[in-house]
Amino acid sequence: MQKRSFGKTGMEVSVLGFGGAEIGFEGANAAAVREILSAALDAGLNVIDTAECYMDSEELIGEAVSSRRDDFYLFTKCGHKWTYTEEAWGAADIAESLERSLKRLKTDYVDLLQLHSCSKKILQKGECIKALQKAKEEGKVRFIGYSGDGDDALYAIKTGAFDVLQTSCSIADQEVIEKLLPLAGEKGMGVIAKRPIANAAWRFPSRPQNNYLHEYWERLRDLKYDFINGNTDAAGETALRFTLSCPNVHTMIVGTTKPTRWLENAKIVDKGNLSEAEFEKIRARWKQVARKDWVGQV
Repeated sequence: MQKRSFGKTGMEVSVLGFGGAEIGFEGANAAAVREILSAALDAGLNVIDTAECYMDSEELIGEAVSSRRDDFYLFTKCGHKWTYTEEAWGAADIAESLERSLKRLKTDYVDLLQLHSCSKKILQKGECIKALQKAKEEGKVRFIGYSGDGDDALYAIKTGAFDVLQTSCSIADQEVIEKLLPLAGEKGMGVIAKRPIANAAWRFPSRPQNNYLHEYWERLRDLKYDFINGNTDAAGETALRFTLSCPNVHTMIVGTTKPTRWLENAKIVDKGNLSEAEFEKIRARWKQVARKDWVGQV
């Protein structure tokens, strides 16, 4: 699998990584996670990204592949106690969260620890940034990052404190292409694209029940891309390769609970970037249709 230099971190990351949200929120079992991750590592994946609040995702990953710790870069996030709604940005909270993550992941360090959708207001206080820097000094974290979108992410980039940015980037979420990615590139940051296929919201002929999908579903309905024409596989390929083609994106994290899905996605990214004409056609449609309130989705 193609690898890209991950900004100033010096890591060479696979362009397709594994996102750990689904296995936690959708109740994957340990055997399935072991099968998915073992096959992915064998095929060249070397990025696994998770978070402290993705249910039992960290534990599942630790159980599945901690014995292969040298084969991949391990990323997690902090800023919440147990669920995404329980914010905890104090230094003691972050230290406790990291220790809990290390235990769950069965490792003594993570390659990247990210602040998880932290607001500009919290960032300006500085305590959470200092907590990450301390963890880095102690050797429990190799690099520190910010995961988020919009003006909060823009502020995080401008601080110069972070090695890595994780942000939403897809056919349905393109604000980042002009607002964040150029500056992240100037700062030498590694960039992780989350939700790179817009949660495949085109799969639903009518408004989906899951409100997490509503924003992208609504946007895609207005965008009316010609490649979303009932062929969900073709749409997924174009969507994934679009994000791959975005300047300054180094790796894209895709989650799944299906053992064969990651390998199918790997075959897609092996086709490389879209042609310049294909990429610019999607960009042009976005610029024509997108409203001012179509901001990056956390």
